[in-house]
Amino acid sequence: MSDDDAVDVESPDDAEGDAARANGTAEAAAEGASGEPGGDESADDARRDGEAIAAAVAEHDEALAREVAALEADLAETREELRERDEEVEELTSKLARTKADFSNYKERAKRKQEDIRERASEALVERLTPVRNDLLRALDQDEGSDLRPGVESTLEKFDEVLADEGVESIDPEPGEAVDPARHQVMLRVDSDGPEGTIHEVYEPGYEMGDHVLSEAKVTVSTGDGE
Repeated sequence: MSDDDAVDVESPDDAEGDAARANGTAEAAAEGASGEPGGDESADDARRDGEAIAAAVAEHDEALAREVAALEADLAETREELRERDEEVEELTSKLARTKADFSNYKERAKRKQEDIRERASEALVERLTPVRNDLLRALDQDEGSDLRPGVESTLEKFDEVLADEGVESIDPEPGEAVDPARHQVMLRVDSDGPEGTIHEVYEPGYEMGDHVLSEAKVTVSTGDGE
């Protein structure tokens, strides 16, 4: 048999060497796939995974920061609204107190006004009645011997009772009293034995109601030059 026709036959040693080499290649591939040193591609993947995780954490932290900032802004706005509400409540409370005080003052003024109206109404009535009384007095002076006198006296008595019920008092000073300009109206000065400036005679009595003089008493005053 020639050399060209011969078939190469591997020896057992060669076969064992090829198997060892194949096994080493597989182990190296396995080491690279599992991240063991010697796998550049696996290291890149790990680095990329780490960067992705770091980016996700940063994004999460940023989202939390935005949420916290939004909550703080809402809290500040809520506090401002509460402050404004407190000021509004304080203003309304103050306004209510002023309104109550104004209403109380109004009631007091209205009460005083009603009392004043009643008093003025009574005064107006008395002012209309007092001239009638004066006429009755003059009638008595003129008709002392007349049969009308008892009736006039009775009428005058009832009339005086009405005036007394209204709180009216007559101003009828005695001769010799000093003149009171607030209550006496001097009609004439006459020569008399009385002290100068004192009342000589009451021409017409006046009337007062409480502290208010309705009409002054008309009087004559002595000059002090009487004989």
